[in-house]
Amino acid sequence: MGLTMSEMISNKSEWIQQAKTVLDVEIQALELQKTTINDDFVSAASLILNLKGKLIVLGMGKSGIIARKIAATFASTGTPAFFVHAAEAQHGDLGMITSSDAVLALSHSGETDEVCGLLPTIKRLGAPIIAMTGGLKSTLATHSDFVLHIPVTEEACPMNLAPTASTTSTLALGDALAVVVLKHRGIKPEDFARVHPAGSLGRRLMSVADVMHKGDKIPLVKPDTKLADAIFTMSSYRLGITAIGEGDQLAGCFTDGDLRRLLQQDGSVDMKQAVSEVMHASPYTISDDHLATEAVRIMEAKKVTVLFVTNTDQKLVGVVHMHDLLQAGIS
Repeated sequence: MGLTMSEMISNKSEWIQQAKTVLDVEIQALELQKTTINDDFVSAASLILNLKGKLIVLGMGKSGIIARKIAATFASTGTPAFFVHAAEAQHGDLGMITSSDAVLALSHSGETDEVCGLLPTIKRLGAPIIAMTGGLKSTLATHSDFVLHIPVTEEACPMNLAPTASTTSTLALGDALAVVVLKHRGIKPEDFARVHPAGSLGRRLMSVADVMHKGDKIPLVKPDTKLADAIFTMSSYRLGITAIGEGDQLAGCFTDGDLRRLLQQDGSVDMKQAVSEVMHASPYTISDDHLATEAVRIMEAKKVTVLFVTNTDQKLVGVVHMHDLLQAGIS
């Protein structure tokens, strides 16, 4: 039976205090967790960093849920990783583990039957085992190559039964392990983007190279091209601009805005003159390895809708239009 509004109001301060107590217990658990970072942590990070195969993260129940998240964190930060449900592993999933892999096994007690039952087979395969457990003398710890201790003895649950502080500590330790590894891998934002192609994260991390026009999609004329022909090229590509240069060497640009200004200055424009006589000699550019969001920032600051894209050798490799960025969901 639910509480009335007046009963909830009368219990408000008690509920707030209970919630704060839960957080206090978990914060204390994390503070204690910091004291366990030792040589085994360093060895485990080194093992994962130098893996030729995959990181298999193993768990059951609540630990299984945490294991799944840890595997996802590793996979998204440059380490091939998979979650394996300990019970399902005994019915075929263990076949995905090879001697080139490493196993990160989670069990707070260190005595979970489904996890410990897999240890002999994993040992026969020759895959090293990293344990995350609260039981330093447990079966899991005893048969593991490295032990990452979860020293939580008090859960936030008032009955000290529901995994709360222990799962929080395990998750945080998994994050610490993954972040140390990714830092030493030298993961960059563009590397992160490759494994996050969908959603807002992927869009924010798209590079200019991902959205630019390149090759024969770049409007380009030589400096001695007649203005009439340059205008035809600009109109054909429908970007409102054409690059001017020789091959991949960008010398300048001519825009539809430039054409309007010419017509406003003098009703009779010499269409036979070389486009180099009326071009902008210093067009706005951006490097192809910059984030697409940076292109938006430059366009807004410069009040333009197009940027030419150059590589590290300052050679023309593309052109990016504001419409392309908007269609890609970048803003």
